[in-house]
Amino acid sequence: MEASRLFDFLTIQTGKNPTNSFLTSKVENIWNSFTFAEVQQISNKVSQLLINLDLKKGDTIAIISTNRPEWNFTDFGAQQIGVIVVPMYPTISEKDYEYIFNDAQIKYAFVGDDSIFQKVKSLIGKNQSLKNIYTFDAMYHTNGFWDALPEDIDSDKIQTLKENVSEQDVATIIYTSGTTGNPKGVMLTHKNIVSNVKSIKEITPFGEGEKALSFLPLCHSFERMVFYAYLSFGIHIYYAENLEKIGENMIEIKPYCFTTVPRMLEKVYDKIIAKANALNGIKKKLFFWAIDVGAEYELGKDKGWLYNQKLSVARKLIFSKWKEALGGNVHFIITGAAAMQPRLITLFTAAGIDVLEGYGLTETSPVLSCNRVDEKQRCIGTIGIPIPGVTIQLAEDNEILAKGPNIMKGYFNRPDLTDEVIDKDGWFHTGDIGTWIKKNGNRFLKITDRKKELFKTAGGKYVAPQVIENKMKESMFIEQIMVVGGDDKKFVSALIVPSFSQLEVWIKQQGISYKTKQEIIDHPKVYELLHKEIKKYNHDFGQWEQIKKFILLPEEWSVESGELTPTMKPKRKIITEKYNSFIKSMYE
Repeated sequence: MEASRLFDFLTIQTGKNPTNSFLTSKVENIWNSFTFAEVQQISNKVSQLLINLDLKKGDTIAIISTNRPEWNFTDFGAQQIGVIVVPMYPTISEKDYEYIFNDAQIKYAFVGDDSIFQKVKSLIGKNQSLKNIYTFDAMYHTNGFWDALPEDIDSDKIQTLKENVSEQDVATIIYTSGTTGNPKGVMLTHKNIVSNVKSIKEITPFGEGEKALSFLPLCHSFERMVFYAYLSFGIHIYYAENLEKIGENMIEIKPYCFTTVPRMLEKVYDKIIAKANALNGIKKKLFFWAIDVGAEYELGKDKGWLYNQKLSVARKLIFSKWKEALGGNVHFIITGAAAMQPRLITLFTAAGIDVLEGYGLTETSPVLSCNRVDEKQRCIGTIGIPIPGVTIQLAEDNEILAKGPNIMKGYFNRPDLTDEVIDKDGWFHTGDIGTWIKKNGNRFLKITDRKKELFKTAGGKYVAPQVIENKMKESMFIEQIMVVGGDDKKFVSALIVPSFSQLEVWIKQQGISYKTKQEIIDHPKVYELLHKEIKKYNHDFGQWEQIKKFILLPEEWSVESGELTPTMKPKRKIITEKYNSFIKSMYE
């Protein structure tokens, strides 16, 4: 049997490996596992529950929860009978919930815990379509998921409904977080996502029975597709307890691989550097010697006997501890959603930890291109080679255009917006500006900026903010940065959130006393340090692109405070409005 619908992957694995562990999570500090057969059995009960609730093919339900097996049971149970799953982030605002519930006409919601329930319960009165809410956590005042599952199921009816689901049917509607305006509902069919899974399967060396750690939200298209890819390989998935315990969970389960976003790896690296800066004498010198050796690493290039010996020593004495911190068994890490600093990918690769950067959008199910495990098919600083089945070309203005079976069906209820991004020839317009890099006989795609984020200075010169921001973040003292300019502004400036973990070590070395973060950024020596960092990286840019002024901010931007999307991208409009007086002061 070959999979054509997403739930077919589960059917296949249940037939091949019914007793193999598939999904594992911690319940009351104990890892609790479900086999493929158990996942199928519980998913069938969810299907029966939805049938009993009179849900029909094409109806919609919401899943709002952190990663846990119940998320997947509900997903499969709905898919099998043609009910469309609308996943949402637990962190979005009540206003966004209200908009999505109304737009998608959600009939039932399945939520993780009481905090999410409290956000959503008011919608029962406001939303005409919403009939009830079920919670995965057992709570006395809610309808519990486990209690609601029926004991008896009509297997023949479920099988009939499964046969009635086509690969062309919409499997899910994923609302993009967007940096402006209301979220847009991306309709993805079974064929869209299945095609992406099959393409990834061709180029990724997963091994059956290996372990993977999952912590990126399942409501995000990237982790959702990766989940199905893991399933297709028969990989045992462990769900991390929470973001704070990822490190502990890595050591506990020793994963073969995991997916992440650059921000997570940057934080791991910052912690490593902060610990190193606290060292003294030979230990500190040895650590930074290893960093210098790693920085010289070049993919697929033999740099000679002397360098190889140095790298071998660096890996044995220093980098081996990095690998141990990730469980000691990680073969590769896949990263996406935003650009990662080439310097960091080089260092992790030199340490023997392959970081494979890829690219895609929710609208493309999501992967369009990625770097491969084979070093000849990798190019640091690029987003890799187009995956099998996907065609990419650059428009006249260098916008990246894509075509393939993974391109979305369209935006739900918005054919006008669909027509704006999918042209009459079927090309999807990504909104990203790119270029091709030739290496080892391959063409690697490199993103240079977002089309809508380019701005022109008062002098008429175009500036690509992302390129500048990514370069500046190579500084160990810069945590977050947003480049500002355009309109009538004569020069480029920036809002900067410094890396306080690094600054605190540096400040102690300088003998500076402080009580608050505000006192840190107000200190003249700190400003002088950041000024030197900016000046150092400014050399990579033309005069009109260089940051002339900047302001330091005491608080990190976050999803909860509204400055970042759930995929950690800065909401430029929100940040600009919030810090408008700071920005104005730089141009007065």
